[in-house]
Order: sequence, then structure tokens, then C-alpha cells
Amino acid sequence: SVSAAFWEHLRRLGLQDFPCGLGSWNKSRFDARRSPCRGRLGPGADPARQQETVLLGEESPETLMDLLRDRHSPWALPPDCSPQDQHLREMAVVVPELVHSSNIFQVFRSLRIIDKGVEEVDEGLLQLYQLEELILSANHISRITSANLPRTLKVLELCCNAVADLQDLCAHPPPELQHLGLGYNRLCGPSQDKYLTAAFWPNLVSLDLSFNNFTDLLGLVSQLSSLQKLRILVLQGNPLALIPTYRGFLVDSLPKLSILDDIHIGPDERHQFRSLAKQPELIRSEARVVVSIGKIKGVPDPSTCQQLEVGFEAPVITYSYCVTYEF
Repeated sequence: SVSAAFWEHLRRLGLQDFPCGLGSWNKSRFDARRSPCRGRLGPGADPARQQETVLLGEESPETLMDLLRDRHSPWALPPDCSPQDQHLREMAVVVPELVHSSNIFQVFRSLRIIDKGVEEVDEGLLQLYQLEELILSANHISRITSANLPRTLKVLELCCNAVADLQDLCAHPPPELQHLGLGYNRLCGPSQDKYLTAAFWPNLVSLDLSFNNFTDLLGLVSQLSSLQKLRILVLQGNPLALIPTYRGFLVDSLPKLSILDDIHIGPDERHQFRSLAKQPELIRSEARVVVSIGKIKGVPDPSTCQQLEVGFEAPVITYSYCVTYEF
């Protein structure tokens, strides 16, 4: 589950272990916070000033920070960790109480769990009640229930999973979501088209549906046209993207769109396809595929074969080849 992956991620960060957290390496510094006679050091305390309380056998905040930041240090973060992870560890040096126990939930604004074998988005995620960005790419998620998503989400990325149905996700979706990433999943049209409207995603600015199995261009566009805030759309890799008038029809049908398939839509292109949306009869149920062969190995080049002499009586050996393309 996502919760299990989250706690495993925290364990890897070692927020309670040296040089983070509370321990013998900084005991006096945090005893000072609890002792009125020595003054209280708030969360914004300057590590340089805290260094005055360092006793023999302890480490200063500055030294502990150096151990975290030096990429050659044994306590440096693994390469796949995010800047937020580094920030959490630094907080665990300066104000460890903020990343201890239940306080950790209020710290997270972004959570990235990529390629961790996650299959379930469970209700434990609701504890991250200030979460705004959730990245769950390259996992094994086939079903996601909106009731288990924090209402504060603005970014939800589910690229490279096994999502085939949006019904559960759209039952009660996060109202402020601005980006929805569903590329490289198993979505098929037209059954899923009805979930891609402003009724479910009123604030959506960016939508990635690339490399799924959408085939009905007219039907999909009729639903997407209700997304008044949509500015970025990715549909490449779907069968409908092979339709000859695909790009022009989308550009004219969605006048507020700024970027289609990672390509900016300029004024010239919009003028070029003007009024194409009023001619749906041009959308034919056929595709155009161009195959270019760069190099073939192991086949004799016929141009190098010598021409047979007239009256040549020796047997002639001919070869034929069968080439198969799989799409």
C-alpha cells in the first residue's frame, strides 16, 4: 500500500538516527529548550547561536548539517531522494520535534513513491492532510478510490500503472486538482470519456492521457471541451492520434489549449486549422502510418549481384524474404 511505502521511505531517511533526531550527540541543546532557566530556543533558532551550548562529546548543529550535505558522507541521502527529503533531514537536526511522531504528517506537501511495487492507495494517506502533490508513477495500481485521497491535492501523477477504469477515482475527486497524469495505463474509450469533464475536474489545467487506448476522437473532444481551464493536453500514443486530421481538429476544437503533445500551439497553427472543428465529416475511422527502415543486416544487397551472361547454363539460386511488422 501507499502507507507502507511511505513508512518505509521514512525509515530510509533515518529521521530519528544520527546525525538527525534527539540523542547523545545533541542532548544538552534540547535540554535547554525544556529548561526555563536556560531560555527556550524556538524552531527558527540560529544553529550558530545554539553552538554555544555544545558540550564535550556532542556535535554542533553546523557539524551535523555538514554530515548531511556532503555527498561523500556515509549519512548522505541516496541519489533517488528528493530535495524535500533533504529538507526533512535538516529539520530533524534543527527542530527534531517537528518530524517526530504525528507531527510528520503536517510537514509533507509532496510525496513521491516511484517504482516501489505499490498496488493500493489506502486510507492511511488521509493523514497527510496538507499534501498537495502525489506522484505514484511506475507502480502496479489498477484501482484508485478518491475517498482515500487528501482533499488538498493539486497534482496527481499515476503514469505507468494499470489503471483501466476511472469510476472510483471520480466518485469524489479532489476539488482543487490542477494536473492529472494517466499516461501509460490501460484506459479505453469511449467508456472512460465521460469521466474527463469539468463535473469531476473543474480546476484541471494539465491532463496527460498518453499511451492508452482512446479511439473516439469526436467523443473525447466533446467531453474535454467542458474543461474551461485546460491548457496542456497529451494524447500521443493513443490510436486516435494516428487520424490524419487529429492535431488540427484538436487545436480548433479546444481554443484555450496552449500545448498539445508537448508542442506549443502558436497563432499561425491556430489560424491554419480554423473552422476544422466544424467539419467532423473529415474525421475518418482510419489511420495513416509511415514506416521508415533505417538499416537491415544479413540480407544481400541486390545492386551488387553481377548480371548473368547470355546463355549461362548453370542453375540459378534465388532468395525471397518475408518481413513482418508488429504494432
